[in-house]
Amino acid sequence: MADIQYTSNHLSWVAYVGADDRPLRPLSAKKSPSEAPGQLHPWPRSRDILKQHLKDSLRVIFLMVILAASGAWGVLRAQRPFKEYPGREYTDFPVPPDWNHPFEWTRARLRVPGIFRGFRGGDSNWTTDYPRSDRHLLQGIRRLTRIDTRSVEQVVDLDDTDDVYNWPSMYAVEVGHWSVPDKQAVQLRDFLLRGGFLMVDDFHSTREWQIFLEGIQKVFPDRDIVDIENSDPIFHTIYDLDERFQVPGAQYLRSGRTYEMDENGRPEHWRAIYDDKGRIMVAICHNMDLGDAWEWSDDPRYDEKFAGLAYRIGVNYWIYDLTH
Repeated sequence: MADIQYTSNHLSWVAYVGADDRPLRPLSAKKSPSEAPGQLHPWPRSRDILKQHLKDSLRVIFLMVILAASGAWGVLRAQRPFKEYPGREYTDFPVPPDWNHPFEWTRARLRVPGIFRGFRGGDSNWTTDYPRSDRHLLQGIRRLTRIDTRSVEQVVDLDDTDDVYNWPSMYAVEVGHWSVPDKQAVQLRDFLLRGGFLMVDDFHSTREWQIFLEGIQKVFPDRDIVDIENSDPIFHTIYDLDERFQVPGAQYLRSGRTYEMDENGRPEHWRAIYDDKGRIMVAICHNMDLGDAWEWSDDPRYDEKFAGLAYRIGVNYWIYDLTH
């Protein structure tokens, strides 16, 4: 027989375990009148106390796990609030009255350094057409789809935090002037391989294409840029867009030309970088300016056929992102 010391609910007791493994009564328990001197009898409540103690412990552990999981989920879902930044073209554009209403989706605008100086030093290339273009597009998405869309954009940074992963649909403009730091390239690659989507727009001719390549090849040095086939689902998610044409920027209103810079500014190129499963991760709109088309879509001088195609491309691309 062996002595076992145990403390439960501040009750110290000794059990003598015999051949039948029966727990015996605590030292503090009184003998019954019929009990012979020196005789110990089984104490049935000891097993109940052990069971209750175990249940209480498991209950506490379970609650701790739930609270920890809830806290982690809250951190994961934490999103930075909407914030407006001064743009190169607009500094006091009206904010829609419903800007803070609950929503299910919005398109993010990537803030990335330029080739001359980083955005913290005053570079404003990333703000081209911002925020007028963004808000016109979002109104179009509301009207043309059933997506519960926020009325304002979200500016995001590749700042080594998890915030970028809250905004899977991302747009970058003037990428013919960007300068992607190595650390940001690593996070952008991770974002895209996890299922994120990036649409780049408004860069023209050979020189800006080369600058874009320098940045995107830091992100994906081992993946090819290819022309998107007409049969690709991205051109058929909502609208069938086999027939496409060059969408010009606002300079068209002055020059009458649909292309920019030089003769290498045409024709338009619809290109992409795919992941290993055939999903488009980076949609590349070279030699066109869809951002200007959204921005100037409410100006009667800007041709409706250009604005109409720009909105259809936007709808198809973002629906593609949400369904692939």
